[in-house]
Amino acid sequence: MQRYKRNVFKRLMHVMLMKDQSLVRKLFVFCALLVVVPIGFIGFFTYENSVEVFENEARSNSWQIIRQVNTHIEYYVGDFEIEVLKILNNQTITHFLQMDSQEEFESSGMESNVKRILQNEAYSRSDITNITISLNNVATEDALDVRFNRFHPIESFQTELFQKILPNTGETVIVPRTLTDGENKEYVISIARRLFSQKTLKPIGFIVMDVNFKRFKEIASQVNIGHSGVMYIVDAQGNYVYNPSFSELGKKASLQGMREILQGESGSFVTSGKEKDLLTYSHSGFLGWTVITSIPYKELIKSSVYIRNTIFITTLLTLLAAAILGVGLASSIIKPVRGLQKTMKRVEKGDFSGQVKVLSKDEIGDLTNGFNKMLIRLNELVNEVYLSKIRETEMMFRQKEMELNALQAQINPHFLFNSLETIRGMALEYGMEDISDISASLAKLLRYNINNNSKTVTLAEEILQTKVYLRIQKYRFDEKLEYEFFIPEWAKNQTIAKFSIQPIVENSFKHGIELSGGISRISITALQESDDTYVIRIKDNGIGISQERLEEIRRNLRQKDVIDEGQGIGMVNVHRRIVHLFGDKYGISIHSSKGNGATLSIRLPMY
Repeated sequence: MQRYKRNVFKRLMHVMLMKDQSLVRKLFVFCALLVVVPIGFIGFFTYENSVEVFENEARSNSWQIIRQVNTHIEYYVGDFEIEVLKILNNQTITHFLQMDSQEEFESSGMESNVKRILQNEAYSRSDITNITISLNNVATEDALDVRFNRFHPIESFQTELFQKILPNTGETVIVPRTLTDGENKEYVISIARRLFSQKTLKPIGFIVMDVNFKRFKEIASQVNIGHSGVMYIVDAQGNYVYNPSFSELGKKASLQGMREILQGESGSFVTSGKEKDLLTYSHSGFLGWTVITSIPYKELIKSSVYIRNTIFITTLLTLLAAAILGVGLASSIIKPVRGLQKTMKRVEKGDFSGQVKVLSKDEIGDLTNGFNKMLIRLNELVNEVYLSKIRETEMMFRQKEMELNALQAQINPHFLFNSLETIRGMALEYGMEDISDISASLAKLLRYNINNNSKTVTLAEEILQTKVYLRIQKYRFDEKLEYEFFIPEWAKNQTIAKFSIQPIVENSFKHGIELSGGISRISITALQESDDTYVIRIKDNGIGISQERLEEIRRNLRQKDVIDEGQGIGMVNVHRRIVHLFGDKYGISIHSSKGNGATLSIRLPMY
């Protein structure tokens, strides 16, 4: 018998351990059990506990909201009770309340004074719609003015209505009412209290203050009850005092469990039915109202459902990962893969030397062999690309140098021809001193351009050569040319591309000043644009540039090569040299309009 039991136990263990199954299947089943069972228990208890936690948090938050709403409303209503006391303590109102008959009131002439006091109090606050004082057998006065107010109570304002609902204790009663003009409606809260004679202490009438729902809307808008939760307020009889749908005001509340809600002080429960809601309520002894919050149960457990679904998806993904891992282990690919991984890390660092040892002739072996061939080819390609990059860089530097030399070598001969013509004309008309001055200035310009091999100079040097050029032009234009320089001390040592300003000034003469009549003016100013940038601004009062020509010049500055022919080469020359020397963010910009001269700006880096 014992031997039989041992055999049964061995067979059972044999089946449980799946000794006759493949390694892949064993790994998959065992991993599935290790994953599904623990995560299943964890998911179940987590879901149940999270539902309870979220429900308790929702109740707690709802009670906090209700307490805040009750506090706000109680303070709010308390303010109106103070307003009522202020009205009743007014001397005119006190005198009015002491009258015994309608004849006495009419003969006193107090009606306009009483109405004005009520109107002043009503107009002092935007949330007061009307104030009414009714004195038994004397008169009923309110703050409404038919000339300016269109709303009147739907029901006739009879004393029996308030005589019925107002207690003889002097306590304040709050009821919802409706005002209408026949087409439009306005919902109000009426705060009423009974009035008593100071002599006999018997009831003599009542005072009613109608408050619109402006403040109640503000309080409700500040209440955030989840994404789709709502708030209700009901009175002691179960009628809606506040409902997001104003058409329900004054009607019986149709919420589940209203009997329990009206009988209890506070509580919370989940309604029954297909669409469940979590109702939380609390009673205000001061107002006699009950504030109720309603949150859809679907929204309440939304996070719990998300947790449940996340756990389920995580379980499936984990099972999939376990299956892949089992297949990988059973196929014995870990060792060659690790070898490949180690070599790949070396390749990532740029080390293409070494080969991965091929351990088998299967797919992994073929992969390893292919990887080794790829390493050899990559090493060859990297060497080719590296040498090609070096050659390309050298060619680029040579090309840049040639471009700079070509840019600097291009000088518009227009000025040289004009200067020689000026010298020839003055030789015929004037003495030798002027000719000597012009010749000396021209020599300075030529020496500045030819002898100085540097591509950049200081702004002071460039300004000096520009002044020499303008002095020559002054001989030509005489009193018709005026020029001025505004160069601060900080700017004089700043770096500028050699021969940058003179070609721009020459363009002003060639295209603007020579064609204009009257006195021509040129100003050259240095301004600091930012901490690392300054601008040379060259302004003239020439004939200006048409919009079409201005767009063409700007297009040339962006696209035209200095080896191209055509107009504007001098300006393009300067712009290209500045870009090559200092970068794309620097260079020339131009602004002009027909008949209003031109302003050209050279943007340069500060050092």
